[in-house]
Amino acid sequence: MTTGSIPPKLARLAWPLVLGNLLQTVYNLADMFWVGRVSSEAVAAVSLMFPLSWMFVSTAMGLTAATIALVSQHVGAGDQRAADRVVGQTIILALVVSGLLATLGLTFRRPLLQLIGARDQVFVEALAYIEVIFLALPLTFLFFAFRSSLQGAGDTKTAMWLVLISAGLNVILDPFLILGWGPFPEWGTRGAAIATFLSRAVAGIAGIAILLDGRYGVRLRLRDLAPNLTIQRRLIDVGYPATFDGWARSFASVAMAGFVARFGATPTAAYGIVVRLMSVTWSVAGAVGDATATGVGQNLGARTPDRAATVAKTATAGTIGFIFAIAAVVFAFPAQAMAIFVDDPDVIAEGIVFIRINAPFWAVFAGVMVIQGAFRGAGNTREAMVLSMLSRWVFRVPVALVLAFAWTVTVPGLGITVSGLEWGVDGIWWAFSIGMGATFVVAVVWFRLGTWREAIVEDDPGEPRAPASGADAADVDRDSDAPTE
Repeated sequence: MTTGSIPPKLARLAWPLVLGNLLQTVYNLADMFWVGRVSSEAVAAVSLMFPLSWMFVSTAMGLTAATIALVSQHVGAGDQRAADRVVGQTIILALVVSGLLATLGLTFRRPLLQLIGARDQVFVEALAYIEVIFLALPLTFLFFAFRSSLQGAGDTKTAMWLVLISAGLNVILDPFLILGWGPFPEWGTRGAAIATFLSRAVAGIAGIAILLDGRYGVRLRLRDLAPNLTIQRRLIDVGYPATFDGWARSFASVAMAGFVARFGATPTAAYGIVVRLMSVTWSVAGAVGDATATGVGQNLGARTPDRAATVAKTATAGTIGFIFAIAAVVFAFPAQAMAIFVDDPDVIAEGIVFIRINAPFWAVFAGVMVIQGAFRGAGNTREAMVLSMLSRWVFRVPVALVLAFAWTVTVPGLGITVSGLEWGVDGIWWAFSIGMGATFVVAVVWFRLGTWREAIVEDDPGEPRAPASGADAADVDRDSDAPTE
């Protein structure tokens, strides 16, 4: 990404990430499709669990955002051995954090579901689902560590093939484990979670094996698994805002799901389906944002900040145009889009309202996600975090409270009475749209300020420099005390 024409190189880097993210989305779409054949309560349960599951995925993505920034900048600077060391420390942090979250989640799973708003049969179905998902967390984190390591080095295709295999396995297993096809029992939502567990196990274990092999741009060496406090501090320093960014997004999603749940199972089911439709656009935009992070990071490591800016601008414009086309199709045929997942006319009707209010804003929010990727590639994860906080906790959650619910508050000392507008669930749908549009304006202004243009790694004159990219990168000596491999 440091030389040559930017659009074709960006496209080559981005398309495997886009396809990989879309395949990852197949996990959720397949679950929803087959769970929809069980009951509306099962659909509502998985819908409520989607934000919570996304919270853990976001934690993994936030943790590994630092890996992308550091690996890509080390590669851009020609220091392959330093990039390898970052990989080892990423694996350590991924296992520690995922193990802690899994333990806490299993311990407090019941009060957590009650807090979200799961009730009656929805609670039972959600509990069966989330118990298995907690057990899958270490596997999920390992896969994200693998993907971010290779991505920082510029290899996006290998992870895509693993996601293809994993998603395909999930799709195959779903009907057998959810509906009880063949010799399997009818496990319902628990079956969906077990299918996800098995498919993520394949991806996580295979990813670690590929890193140990070392022929894909970076290598996991066993001695690099010894704790290196210097690298871990840097990973944490760069990564914790990205982790908080993921939590801000996830907790906001949990809050919004809880708001929707107050209006009953029908809006909750519609919410879950439309969010999954939106997740397709998030998958595309997030993937392009990841490719942008790699391009920006490598160019800042190579000390070419103007080229890094051009990478970000090209990616943002292209993504907005592409997502606008997708949103236009869904906006024109909302009933058909909803009917893919459910045949309940009330759920379809509510989903149509949500789509018509929200779809026009999908493209600009995709632009926000790409700009956030540029910030992360520069190591400026705090800026990306602030954009997420603004989007969810300033422009969305408070707006939903004002628009959707009935309440009255008297301001102390002023005697002024403020009331909610009581638009019902439509107020929640509008809150999504307002948050997306307002955040895009802030993101564009912030990017143009150019405060992200400094690299976060320095050249180490004591280390041998290696090719920054290409096939030769796999053959150079990346270990100062080992012969050429």
